[in-house]
Amino acid sequence: MQTFEHKDGVSFKELKTKNINGKRHYITPNGNYPSVTSITSQISAEAIAAWRARVGNEEAQRIITKSSTRGTKVHKLCEDYVNNIQVNESDDVFEQIKAKLDKHLKKVWAIEAPLYSDGLRVAGRVDLIGIWEHSKTKEQSLSIIDFKTAAKSKKEEWIQGYFMQESAYAAMFAERMGWDKPLDQIDMNIVTIIGVDRKDEAELYERRSIDYFPEFIKWRDRYEKANASKASH
Repeated sequence: MQTFEHKDGVSFKELKTKNINGKRHYITPNGNYPSVTSITSQISAEAIAAWRARVGNEEAQRIITKSSTRGTKVHKLCEDYVNNIQVNESDDVFEQIKAKLDKHLKKVWAIEAPLYSDGLRVAGRVDLIGIWEHSKTKEQSLSIIDFKTAAKSKKEEWIQGYFMQESAYAAMFAERMGWDKPLDQIDMNIVTIIGVDRKDEAELYERRSIDYFPEFIKWRDRYEKANASKASH
């Protein structure tokens, strides 16, 4: 078992959540902010609605529940592993992600950290923040790292929402750390690790947050406009 070094002095106050209009919101000192995933879920809303209609609500819910349960399990295994807790349970998707962590993760800053931004008016919980060694350049940099699970491989154009989600985490992290820089100028390495059923190796995407932040803002604004419209009726 690999032992990961943890940085001292990085902590974030826990945030409670509440459901508003069917969407998760975080209760922050300055208001109830929608979760990042509530924003990015708009991207695939039409496709998911069409899929539900095609397979039927009962089957769709069965698949969603199974996927959610698997994802929660793998996230917990990853959290324990990065916290240097012995993981005895065997899971092929976790093993795929573990291999990437063993190779690239050099230092842990925060795990399952609750974040929010008054500038963005959003909140969320990031899987991992740490020093990551880029697979191609070998450069080591402070990075937002997100774990995903999937039943099958996804085309990159299908997962743009993941990158937008991580760009928002980067901005929220910068704000909570008190970095003296406009949120639209935050440029962090963002890492997406996707463990896929029946594959030998996790899919790895390394991008820059600044490239996806403007698109996230568009979806955030669209979400606010839609919900303001609901509130006025």
